[in-house]
Amino acid sequence: MSPLQTLPRDLAPAGATTPPATHRVLRNTYALLSMTLAFSAGVAALAAAWKLPHPGIVLTLAGYFGLLFATTRLRNSGWGVVSVFALTGFMGYTLGPIVAHYLSLPNGHQVVLMAMGGTAAIFLGLSAYVLKTRRDFGFLGGFLFAGILVAFLAGLGAIFFQVPALALTVSAAFVLLMAGLILFETSRIVRGGETNYVMATVSLFVSIFNLFTSLLHLIGLGSDNE
Repeated sequence: MSPLQTLPRDLAPAGATTPPATHRVLRNTYALLSMTLAFSAGVAALAAAWKLPHPGIVLTLAGYFGLLFATTRLRNSGWGVVSVFALTGFMGYTLGPIVAHYLSLPNGHQVVLMAMGGTAAIFLGLSAYVLKTRRDFGFLGGFLFAGILVAFLAGLGAIFFQVPALALTVSAAFVLLMAGLILFETSRIVRGGETNYVMATVSLFVSIFNLFTSLLHLIGLGSDNE
């Protein structure tokens, strides 16, 4: 899964949005993000418990980009929130079979918990840093776009040509890229560059999703080979 389409446009000048409006966007973003994370986790848990099959790479990409396009079009209406839940629920469904696979491995529960803990620590740590320092990470935009594009294509190559070493490298790259995207998007919100909490939620959710799956792959590598 790639967050290419969630990369926002260039940062607006600092101060373009008044502090109350910025605080409102930030508050609404984290509220919606919390709800979508819980919803997606619930869907993933059900998919894993019911042993639902993974939809496959083609259907996953079609569903992801289709729902992302719909969310982008509806972002300024109440239906945008509904579309966000549809998108994150679908991503939760695709995650369920992956989690079920790792849970079936030796020490699988520890692998999943470590990936969850690592994801939470990275997200909360980076978000707190930006919120405290208010640093401008807009300079990361071009690098992140290029890096995600390359990693996404490399990931597809690893899937289609079955190259484990390349898949491992892509996972490591995505951990770094998603950390950068969290810094970038949080900075945009804090500095008034992102005024739509629906799109801010999508960007952060996709970052967390890819961060978790990448850590799951890296941490679970040893158990998968046992």
